[in-house]
Amino acid sequence: MTEQLRQYVADLHEVDETQVAVVGGKGAQLGGLARIEGVAVPDGFCVTTDAFRRVVAQAPSVDGLLDELSRVDPEDREALRTLSARIRRAVEEVAVPGDLAAEITGALARFGERDAYAVRSSATAEDLPTASFAGQQDTYLNVVGPAEVLRHVSRCWASLFTERAVTYRRRIGIDDRTVRMAVVVQRMVVPEASGILFTADPVTGNRKVATVDAGFGLGEALVSGLVNPDVFKVRDDGIVDRTISAKHLAVQADPAGGTREVTVEAQRQERPALTDAQVLRLVRLGRRIEAHFGRPQDIEWCLVDDGFRIVQSRPITTLFPVPESTDRENHLYVSVGHQQMMTDPMKPLGLSMWRLTAMVAMHEAGGRLFVDVAPRLASPASRAALLEVMGRGDPLVRDALETVLGHEDLVPSPLDAAPGVPSAGEAPTPAEADPAIVSELIERSRASVAALEAGIRSKTGPALFDFLLGAFEEHKRVLGDPLNIQAIMAGMEATWWLNDTLWEWLGEKNAADTLTLSAPDNITSEMGLELLDVADVIRPHTDVVTFLQGVGVEDAGFLDDLVKFPGGAEARDAIEGYLDRYGMRCVGEIDITRPRWSEHPTTLVPVILDNVRNFEPGAAARRFEEGRQRAARKEQEVLARLRALPDGDRRADATKRMIDQVRAFAGYREYPKYGIVCRTFVYKRALLEEAERLVRAGVLAEKEDVFYLTFEEFHDVVRTNRVDDRLVRRRKEDFRSYHALTPPRVLTSDGEAVMGSYRRDDVPDGALIGLPVSAGTVEGRARVVLDMADADLEAGDILVTPFTDPSWSPLFVAVAGLVTEVGGLMTHGAVIAREYGLPAVVGVHGATRLIRDGQRIRVHGTDGYIEILS
Repeated sequence: MTEQLRQYVADLHEVDETQVAVVGGKGAQLGGLARIEGVAVPDGFCVTTDAFRRVVAQAPSVDGLLDELSRVDPEDREALRTLSARIRRAVEEVAVPGDLAAEITGALARFGERDAYAVRSSATAEDLPTASFAGQQDTYLNVVGPAEVLRHVSRCWASLFTERAVTYRRRIGIDDRTVRMAVVVQRMVVPEASGILFTADPVTGNRKVATVDAGFGLGEALVSGLVNPDVFKVRDDGIVDRTISAKHLAVQADPAGGTREVTVEAQRQERPALTDAQVLRLVRLGRRIEAHFGRPQDIEWCLVDDGFRIVQSRPITTLFPVPESTDRENHLYVSVGHQQMMTDPMKPLGLSMWRLTAMVAMHEAGGRLFVDVAPRLASPASRAALLEVMGRGDPLVRDALETVLGHEDLVPSPLDAAPGVPSAGEAPTPAEADPAIVSELIERSRASVAALEAGIRSKTGPALFDFLLGAFEEHKRVLGDPLNIQAIMAGMEATWWLNDTLWEWLGEKNAADTLTLSAPDNITSEMGLELLDVADVIRPHTDVVTFLQGVGVEDAGFLDDLVKFPGGAEARDAIEGYLDRYGMRCVGEIDITRPRWSEHPTTLVPVILDNVRNFEPGAAARRFEEGRQRAARKEQEVLARLRALPDGDRRADATKRMIDQVRAFAGYREYPKYGIVCRTFVYKRALLEEAERLVRAGVLAEKEDVFYLTFEEFHDVVRTNRVDDRLVRRRKEDFRSYHALTPPRVLTSDGEAVMGSYRRDDVPDGALIGLPVSAGTVEGRARVVLDMADADLEAGDILVTPFTDPSWSPLFVAVAGLVTEVGGLMTHGAVIAREYGLPAVVGVHGATRLIRDGQRIRVHGTDGYIEILS
């Protein structure tokens, strides 16, 4: 065949996994598979993406339809369905050009013109490490004859635009115009059995456990759900679990073309589709394939004459990555994001900056940070202390750790009996309940930030990065100040003691929730109340309110425009004053790359307008005073009840000491995070100025590209004035893919992801279980809010959201209750919910999916569950 005739066809043995742009994901993977020693792949060839481009170019209506498709709302399923059908029809109606048809039929002649073939779609966005596209495009089996092969090649081209493929691309951020379609044509195999091999457990994520699904005949019986497969689990070359199903039906090739369902003989229906020896041989083959591609694989296989044919292998894209390790020791990782109430992925600069300023070593995987607690779990004494602390904060983390501790091969020492925690009534030695301690710590933090701001002003280029490395050490010194740790722990320990002891002595759950209302020096609760004061300034000026109602997310200059209206200057001064104190905050603020309120002040406009609408003037001062009085009344009530008990004076005196301690220190719990974010914003402004210099010098395309570099890589770019554009592009693609991953609370070095369970049976049927973090019961309308900027709240609403960090606190003043998917007893959302007296339940798995926006729900903040009422 001449070079002219080989323009559009490539034999499978001529391609490999690097040629996705030419033969698509499936073709490239099959070419790679064919090069692995001992792996048998059915013979065949690929019709390249150049053929697709040529055919689509002969359908001029496609360009216009793609333009129209790009403007369709992703939620408009009917429009997506209609347009995708029109595009498919336009592609299928194009006659295959004569020279292209001749090249395809010529390839068929080489392999056997009258043989049966599988004709399979192979898109350039398919079988990728971050997106499998499994089942999104079409495959046709047992196609016989050149004319039928050509017709099905056209159908494969058109299947690039199935509704499901278009929707999937939208969901993961791939532009329809950037994708091309190749087609794989392979000799059809007629198997005795077929199925799927996962080289990692697709449910738990364990990389050491392989799973084999097997059935008789062609794999379509399993894929379509026609039969339940046999399932084998293999670890260390041994079958550790098996389920043999009754397989009444199978799919076989029809001699006339296509496939048909057949009934399996009665005596074979409950026989295993594979012998144990075949299962183990298949898994060993899968491990070889996994090693070649460098990641766990989802492998389609066929058994023919006791030999395995591999017809597809794609990465398993749903597995959460495992942090890299240079040793062979067992590791056990606890999620940092679940502790920080921010489980979204972070960009590389954010990850590296948090690691450089953290007090403990952290490990990165899937755009999230983890701490390895295996060394502390190896010792029975430190294990007990760790489990106690974790259980206090988030019972799901403790349960997940205890679940993993049941795996004998993970943590070497046995789980000995943990020493008991102090019994109720034995008050811990309190820190001196002196408000001056908190004032001193706050002043130390402010002075440190002021010194940072003064020192960083003159620093540019490599000198800036050297200065920042020193600043990071100061950052850690401030956090690790023994007085700072003592003050934080004093408030937490007093809270725990009050809850445990008053439950034992008075039978009252979560008594500390009321005793901590309106605690002084809580910078996060003050942030929410002060935005009510901003609303008070704006409310009397109707022109200002009307203007703000029309402000969009992109209206960056709205503050300057305010002065055009009566009262606008005062409104602007109030907002800017608020930003001077809190503008360094934002959603996901532990990631330095997230836009701060000072950078995007329009984020606050919807919250300000909600406050204007929902509150009367002076609401902030009234709310704080009401909370203070409730706490004082609760204190008197508790002490009076205790004095009426046997040994009542001793009990009351111990409780009074703890109440004084919690009032003195509970509010300070929020200040260290505020100090961190203040410092982070100083770092960010200096680094962005450096990025802008690089843009002006032509080194960077845009300043935000540095967000996809680590701190060390950014430093190198500044020193060399060179950047690896391919690295930046790859990091952007990786970051986009990380959004599809759900980070586990606990992750083992084997890849097993564990979320933990509450294991409770004391809640009503159908209730959603969570962790009670702020007492009380409230009923109201659920408002499911995924983005703070989209909040539209009314008095009495219950906020339901994946997680809340301190930046969400301004929303708390407008709601009656809180439900989150992530959180613990001492995380920021829980602390502020208690501060405002909001019944709250956190750690409710799937809350934003199981509770619909607008439903009426009842939140049991004392007992930790939610009832859906309508």
